[in-house]
Order: sequence, then structure tokens, then C-alpha cells
Amino acid sequence: MDRTQGQPEPVEQPATAPVPPGAPATSAAASAAPAPASAGPAVARVVTLTAGDFTLTVNPVDGSEIEPRRPGTGGSAPAKRDAAGRAARDAAARPPLLPGPAAPAPPLLAREEERERLVRLLGRGRSVRLTGPAGSGRSALLDAVAADCARLAPDGVVRLSGYGHQQPGELLHALYDAVYEASQERPERTQLLARVRDIGAIVLLDDLEMGGAPLDELLRATPECAYLLAATPDTRAPSDDSHLEEVFLAGLGRADCVQLLEAGIGRALTEEETAWAGDLRFASEGLPLRFVQAAALLRQRDERNLSSAGDEDEEPGVFEERPRDAAFVPLPTLAEGAAPAELLASRVSESARAALRIACALGGELPHHAHLPALVGDTHADAAVAELLGCGLLTPVGTRYRLAAGVARQLEEAGYGDSAAEEARTAARHYAWWTGHASVTPERVAAEADAVLAALAGADVVAAVLLARTAAPAFAASRHWEAWERVLRSGAEAARKAGEVAEQAYFHHELGVLALCEGRLDRARAELEASIGLKGALADKRGTVAGRRALALVADREKAGVEVSPPLRLEPPAPAGAEGATGAAEAVTAALPAAAPTAPQGVQAALGAPAAPVPSVVPVMSGRSEAPTTLTEVFEEAFPPTPKPAPPVAPVPAPRKQPRRKPALLAAAGALTVVALGTVMALAMAGSDEDPQTPAGGDGPAVSSTPTPGATVPGVPGTSGNDSASDPGTPASEAPDPGSPESALTPDPNQPPRPPSRKPVSPPPSQKPSPTGPKPPSPNPSTTPPTTEPTPPAPTPTPTATATPASPSATA
Repeated sequence: MDRTQGQPEPVEQPATAPVPPGAPATSAAASAAPAPASAGPAVARVVTLTAGDFTLTVNPVDGSEIEPRRPGTGGSAPAKRDAAGRAARDAAARPPLLPGPAAPAPPLLAREEERERLVRLLGRGRSVRLTGPAGSGRSALLDAVAADCARLAPDGVVRLSGYGHQQPGELLHALYDAVYEASQERPERTQLLARVRDIGAIVLLDDLEMGGAPLDELLRATPECAYLLAATPDTRAPSDDSHLEEVFLAGLGRADCVQLLEAGIGRALTEEETAWAGDLRFASEGLPLRFVQAAALLRQRDERNLSSAGDEDEEPGVFEERPRDAAFVPLPTLAEGAAPAELLASRVSESARAALRIACALGGELPHHAHLPALVGDTHADAAVAELLGCGLLTPVGTRYRLAAGVARQLEEAGYGDSAAEEARTAARHYAWWTGHASVTPERVAAEADAVLAALAGADVVAAVLLARTAAPAFAASRHWEAWERVLRSGAEAARKAGEVAEQAYFHHELGVLALCEGRLDRARAELEASIGLKGALADKRGTVAGRRALALVADREKAGVEVSPPLRLEPPAPAGAEGATGAAEAVTAALPAAAPTAPQGVQAALGAPAAPVPSVVPVMSGRSEAPTTLTEVFEEAFPPTPKPAPPVAPVPAPRKQPRRKPALLAAAGALTVVALGTVMALAMAGSDEDPQTPAGGDGPAVSSTPTPGATVPGVPGTSGNDSASDPGTPASEAPDPGSPESALTPDPNQPPRPPSRKPVSPPPSQKPSPTGPKPPSPNPSTTPPTTEPTPPAPTPTPTATATPASPSATA
């Protein structure tokens, strides 16, 4: 910074260390050479914090170390700030003072009605949502309301910035830091909610970006606070249960726009300028930001016209900064007035244009004015911020400045973003040197968090690793843990791409420690195990020991969770009649640890205990002889991956009767036996009642070739023992006993073979005997062969009944 400005250095501390990056002597070296970045952490800036139940030691060299908090240290609520502390806090929450003469602030016009309404609602304890488009003057109205409400709340007025915050966690921590004096403590969530509940303040939250459930959570966590939330129309709307009052900011009228222009240029408008202002008001819908920029255009036009009129008779000098305009500068066109960024940037100084290129490279974030001399290479570059702010190209956001709405897009279209990669690399190397310097406090690094993160996102992998390595300990020590996590994740990805295994192990270790402090045990275990593996590959014994200590704390937290949440057991269901009229068995859930207290009902419900009656529950038995010691064993025992066979439980309340299969089979077999025997007996009785058939007037016996009714198969019990007549020259065979086994096994040689049949063959109706007398059988040409010579008759005719028809060989 140029010391001839007569302004004190607001951010640099007087130290015996090397000259800060804002000094002229080292500006070029700081922005060009990254060598001091590696030497930054050499001066170890060790900070000890209390994070819930842990003590966190931030070590920039070897990594953070975490250990359980000692008994009797911490845990008590800190004291609130007094009036002097609140005044210092309010001054720190505003944008920094700029070098040079202070520019007059634009007046607040046509906002008296909204201002009085907001003060009245906040005085009643109501929360209000102020909605207006970008450039409508929301921040200026919040400044006026803050001055009117300074004495309404016991904890005063707290100004916060919601830019970039989608969740209420960091906003609650910022509110806690603004009210309580706790510079070395970051409470856990339970402690945080308990302490912010006691805060009674009027909170002015500008640039709100969240709504719905996150906004409801913020409002419920602080019931004693009244909020004034400033947001744009495209921000997510609050829920219906938030009970927020709505106030909308409209554009200015024609007379107010003309008055704002006259206040900006310091003179009355001409008729031509008044008509131009009316057209601009119609095109821009009366946004105050457009008329602040229009006033800057008119001032630049007046300066050029006056300088051209005074130098009419003089020759242009050789050493002039810019060439002289050839003619009178007319009024800007309506298009230039609606999008004036390119025209305004072309008429500012070269340092201001360089600052605009840096802001375009960093996504709209402008670094602190103390860094501009080192980044631009000009000792007077810190004055460019005031110049750009007066032109309406910058707008305050919290404690810093950003490009105004729509300016970044207009400048990129004009070519200001062509050198974005080089500008981001230069900013990353500069911030890597600055954040690692011993004279820079963590609070100053946290105030520059958005610019550091933007430089980290646009830099190459080598510069990104250097910047993340030096900025991460500063964010951790400043308790800005959202920025800490973002830097660690970006650094781990950059280290992986660059092949820096040691740096990658450091980032994973820090991510594990952060997750452990926030109670995310699964994430902490994964990150720490990855860090231990990488450090083991590097043979880093010290880093491995630190990682294993943190991993042991993760295991202890999991074990503590097991002790307060014992495994669940389900007792056998009660008998059906024990429930009275309902008759349904209800499963009784009971916690039966080996040597642990009974779990609360909330823990039982989280582990899956049934809340409704279950008719049939199989008890879960475990084969362990001792109580489980890890959370994995608890869930494996309570919910086994494969179903285990349950041992028989005696007595069974209502056993179901199994069907008797053996008696049924026996009954079926008996029925079949009775049917078979009945059939055989019927056939036998039919054979015994049949009379012998004798031909009428015949000399000898008649041999029939057709089956006789009532004939039975030889060998079947119940048949007759008479045999058919045999040939005289052939000895008669002995007929076996019908009841003997041989009858069934030995066939009759006089009978032709036939396939066995289990059904009796019923004779056709023509073969049945008539009631008057026997009739000779009809000849069958198919079965009676031709006779060549007469056959002598048998001496003693004996009528027989055959079961099968005689074959030709038998009759021959």
C-alpha cells in the first residue's frame, strides 16, 4: 500500500516479519514467485480449540491432532458481549474503509414508508422478509433500519450475510460468535442450539439464499430473535408455517430518479438529460443502481467535455495518459445506459481495469484493497476500489465487495475474462504466500474466504495444492469450518491429479478429523483409513500414529454408542388366551444387555423395535457368550443377514394338528384289497354255478373254440378242478391244486399262451345260455381250421368248461 495516502493500514499488523504483500517493494516478487509459499508453514501457527467433547490442536506442519477434552475444561456457556464489544462487532461486520477521500453515499429516496413499517414490525418482535430485485436498494434500507433499531433488543442488532449459505448451520455459528465472547470454542450442535435459544437480538440477514425447511429451522432455533431477511424474488419462498411478514421494494418514480441523478453529478439536469433520464427509468423499471451508474456516466462526460474545452488551443502532449477526444462527447444512448459496464470500464484508470479483470477471473469476488498492489503491480492500485465503487460497478456484500448485478456478464462480453486463467493462477500463488505467513491471523484469512476459494477453483493443480495446504489450517483455526471443508476437498482432488501422495494423505486426515468433530463417524472412519493407508505407503510413522489415534477415538465413540444402545431381544409370544377378549399375542420388546444399562425408548425405536403389536415373532437368539463391543456386531446380532433356525419353544400355545398320513394310506390299501377279493369271489361263484353244455344228439363231446361263460383262468383261486378232454395218445397232465402256488407259476401245456388279464372277460350276448336249454355254438371260421381226416371220439364223453378257446393244435 502507498503510505503517502495518509490512511492507516486496516488489515496488516506491524510485525518484524517480512514486508506484507501489499508493500511496494515486494509486490512483484509476491505475485510472481511461489517460493515463500512452502516456507510459510515453517513458522508453526499452532492453535488449540475446543470442539464439543474434543480438544483440537491445529498444526499446519504435521496435521491436526484431536483428543478427548479433559474433565473440568470447557462445557460452560461463555459470557455475552457488552456494549463496547457490540460496537466493535458492528464495525467489524461492515465493509472496510477505503483509502482516499470518502465518497458521499447516495441518498435513500422514496423508502420512508417501508422504513417505518419495518421498524414497527421488528419492534413488535415480528420477522419480516424484504423482497426486491438486485439493485433496488435493499442494503441501503437495511443500514437505515439498523440505525433505528439499535436499542430495541437486549443483544442489539446483529448483521449477517447469507450469501453462499444454503443451510442454517454456519449462520447459527456466525450468530453465536457475534453475541458470545468465545474465540477458542466451536460448540457442537446440541450446545449450539441451547445457547442460541437464549439470544434476543434483531438480526439483519442480507442476501438471503435459502427458504423452505432450512429457513424454518433457522427461525425455530432462535425464537427470541426478530429477523429482517433481504432476498431477491427468485429466492425460494418460505413455508406457510414461518409466519413472515412480506414487504416488497418497487422501483423509483420519475421525480425520484431525476433527484438521484442530480445528487450524483452535483448539478441540475438539462432538458435533454431529463428526457434521457425518463427514458432510462422506463427501461430499467426505476432501479436505483442503474441511476447511480448513469450519474457516473454523466460525470465522466462532463470531465471529458471540460478538459476538451480547456485544452482547445494547446497541442496534445507526448506524455499524456490517454489521447484527447476529437469532438464533443454526447449523451450515452439508451442501450449504453441500460448496460453501462463496458462504457464505464473504458473510462476508469488502468489499475481499476486490472482490478476488474481479477474480479472476473474470481467469479465476481474482488480481493481486499490491500492485496491489489501485489496483484496488479501498481502501488496506487488500492485506490481503484473507491473509483469502481463510485461508478456503481461494485456493491458491498458483508465485509467485502463484489461486482454489481449484471456487471460480470457485461465485462466478459467485452473481453475482460480472456485472461481469467492467468489471473486466477496469480491470485492463487499470492494467497498461498499470504495465508501461510506468520503475521496473518486466522480471522483475516476467514474474512477473505470467498476470494481464496474462488482463486482455488480457478488455479492449476500445482497452485491449488499450495493454496489449499496453507489456507486449510487458517480456516480451521478461525472456526470457519464450511470453508475449511471446501478447501480440503478441493486440495485432495488437486493433489490426486498432481500425484502428490503426501499432500493427499494430509487432506484426508484433516477431513477425517473434521468429520469426527461434527459427529459423522462413518465419514471419519473412511477418511482416516484412507489417510493411514497413504501414510503407510510413504513410511510416515508419525503421521500414521496420529491417524491411528484419531481412528481409536472413532472406535471409542462407536463403542459408547453400543453401551447406551444395547441389542434388542424379542421374547416369545404370549398364549392366545392371555390377552383377554382380543385373543392376539403381542410381542414384548425388552433390552437384555450383559452388563449395560437399559436403552432409552428413542434408541430402541431407532434400532428397529416394533411399535405395534406383532402377532407372530420368532425370538432372535445369539450364540455369543459375551456382549457385543462394536456397532457392527450389534446389528449383526439383532438383524442377522441370513435367517437362523429357531430352537423349539416349549410349551407351544396353540399347536396346529398335523394330518395323519399313515392311517390314510392304510385305509386306502385296505379298500383296494377288499375290492380285489370281492372281484375274485364274484368270479369264483359265477364259475361254480355254470352247468355243463352237451350237444343235442351228439355221440361225443363237443369241444368249443369260444370261451364259455363262467370260465376261470387256471391258477386263480376259486376256479373248478375239471380239465378238458385230452388226446387218447397223449397222457393227461395232472392238474395242480388251484390254491397251490404252482397253479399260478406253472402254465397248462394243453392251453395256448395268452397275455394275463386282471379283468374277467365277459362273453358276448350271443354266447350266453338260453333259459330253455343249451344251444350249439356257432362255428367261427377264424378259429376253426379245416379238417382233413376224422378224429375218433373219446370213449367216455366228459363235458368240460374251458377258460380259453382251443387252438388248432389242440383240436387236431
